[in-house]
Amino acid sequence: MVKFAVLGCGRIGRMHALNLARHPRVELAYVYDVAPAAAAAVADSTKARQAGTVDEILSADVAAVLIASSTDTHLDLLVRAVEAGKAVLCEKPIDLDLAKVDASWARIQARDPTIMVGFNRRFDASFKALRERIRAGEIGKLEQVIITSRDPGPPPVAYIETSGGLFRDMTIHDFDLARYLMGDIQAVHAIGANLVDPAIKRAGDIDAAMITLVAQSGALCQINNSRRSVYGYDQRIEAFGERGMLQAGNQRPTTVSYWGAAATEARDPVLNFFIERYTPAYLAEIDHFVDCVENGTAPLVGYRDGREALRLADAALESMRTGRTTRLE
Repeated sequence: MVKFAVLGCGRIGRMHALNLARHPRVELAYVYDVAPAAAAAVADSTKARQAGTVDEILSADVAAVLIASSTDTHLDLLVRAVEAGKAVLCEKPIDLDLAKVDASWARIQARDPTIMVGFNRRFDASFKALRERIRAGEIGKLEQVIITSRDPGPPPVAYIETSGGLFRDMTIHDFDLARYLMGDIQAVHAIGANLVDPAIKRAGDIDAAMITLVAQSGALCQINNSRRSVYGYDQRIEAFGERGMLQAGNQRPTTVSYWGAAATEARDPVLNFFIERYTPAYLAEIDHFVDCVENGTAPLVGYRDGREALRLADAALESMRTGRTTRLE
């Protein structure tokens, strides 16, 4: 059994803690949150022990730490956990400051740590199958990728103010998917707008974006984001190549469709929440990380992947502010 601790017991931390508690090869030993009531609720539902401090967890006999606290605490907790000899699964982003990410890696890399970043969409069965079929040559040389990612509704403005903005908080998943499908990126051009919620503009962020990426292979990628999708959580990928196209579409509660006088092929709405949509992916993500801890193998998505997704987010911000394409070394 791999002994785990969870740092952060908000919405995403609570989900991770429940998944860990149900995993057959995991013992969820500790949970912690700066809000003791949140930690107490998760401890009660998982039968884990509520830690009083982070140090209590880092000095305990646990092999792995899952970091699901607020973004501004991720990097400090990650470094402390690595230096305490723990494997780490950290929610995205690692941090909002690329220089700090690089400095921290210089500090811990000699330890050869097991670090995984929570880009759970790599573990979605449809997205994974699409990538495998690209790599198997089914559509020949990959030429274009279109990634659609639209939230059902905007988050609270208080969240926007500390999230790092749309590119670092939301699009960062799509930047990672683009690299997962296409390899490293050499150029970014981004356009953003405020079309959804005036309060987001007042908070200094955008709520809609179109981003074009150029991969080192020459393939092109178009990412489109919105903070509002009235028909549900819109998550789609299209990959186009010299011999055809692959698509991964939205998911619905059932495959039943209705045909009648008022409508034809009417179907259930698409799933409306990221936890609901990606439940199987989150479970697969945990399972993969447990394998890595048990076997001493490198995770599918590591520290460099977190760093590169943040670098693309920064490049998109620069492009949006300057109106020019940002080229990457």
